[in-house]
Amino acid sequence: MSEIRHLVPPIHSVEACLVGGEATVLDAIRAIDAGTQQIALAVDPDRRLLGVVTDGDVRRSILRGLALTCPLSEVLNRTPVVCKYPPTHDELAQILLGHHGITRVPAVDGQGRVIGLYRTEDLVEGELNRNFPVVLMAGGLGTRLRPITDTVPKPMIDVGGRPILEHIIRRFVDQGFKRFYISVNYLAHVIKDHFGDGEAFGAEIHYLEETERLGTAGSLRLLPKEAEGPFFVMNGDLLTAANFAAIADYHLESGADATMCLREYTVQVPYGVVEQIGGRLVGIQEKPMHRHFVNSGIYVLNSSLLQLLPEKGYFDMPSLFDRLTQKDPGAAAVFPLREYWCDIGQVADLQRARSEVAKLAAV
Repeated sequence: MSEIRHLVPPIHSVEACLVGGEATVLDAIRAIDAGTQQIALAVDPDRRLLGVVTDGDVRRSILRGLALTCPLSEVLNRTPVVCKYPPTHDELAQILLGHHGITRVPAVDGQGRVIGLYRTEDLVEGELNRNFPVVLMAGGLGTRLRPITDTVPKPMIDVGGRPILEHIIRRFVDQGFKRFYISVNYLAHVIKDHFGDGEAFGAEIHYLEETERLGTAGSLRLLPKEAEGPFFVMNGDLLTAANFAAIADYHLESGADATMCLREYTVQVPYGVVEQIGGRLVGIQEKPMHRHFVNSGIYVLNSSLLQLLPEKGYFDMPSLFDRLTQKDPGAAAVFPLREYWCDIGQVADLQRARSEVAKLAAV
């Protein structure tokens, strides 16, 4: 349980988070990533605050189909909550702990010029949102990658000098997540021998032992019965530079029971697509592009969803989301990934991942 500190926390520099009034959505994304504070601040030439845009604002605009080249004004919050510098502890606590969804507050002087940024996690003892357990699915057969997977489970295939699963765990740990449950079945001993209890990786690792194929949701039945609060679920064959802390914040702010991370997928029709009405030609679209959002294999679930699992048998994650949305159509949120992501399902995917592994260093 976090406890409130009673001193005014240090103020953070926002130099990397600043953009001009004529910036685009893409400029804001670059500032959010460079500043690592999940927020960009738009200022005028005199550094007066014009508005803010959060990481969540950007991702919601992506879902709406807004082009990254659009003016930032399309998504800018022009009336953000701010504090006058220097604030008292009580003023900061009222803003950061009293407003739902606010974890960053710009500090401004008497002329509205930006001085810096205060964060919720600096106001309380302990990390916020970083106690989410992480469930990693690593029990699959990897049949499409044979003969490589005849002796090595797919999550343990080497990419850039370390196993896929180690890339995943290290990225979570670097972002403050420490507790892991790894669902194992096929060649489980290879995974357990490599990671052990997780201490060597700065983690606490437990194993969910599958004796039969249970699916990405069915194996959640093996979690401790006393599990509470939200937790991550992720396929163990993904390479991604995802910001897991941002996903956690987004899930909490949405108030959803479950969040599914999405990835944009574009398909080009290799022909001219004919439009016709009643047998008469209306037009031709030459090799059009179709944009879709697909399931990325990364989720955040509230522990209450474990009650929706069938008592036994195979059960996958899409089936769990179907069951949830049938019960409550508004219970599931979606989070669009804009960072690097690669699903290693076939040999061509593995080759691509090995050539792109440097992208994992991206924020």
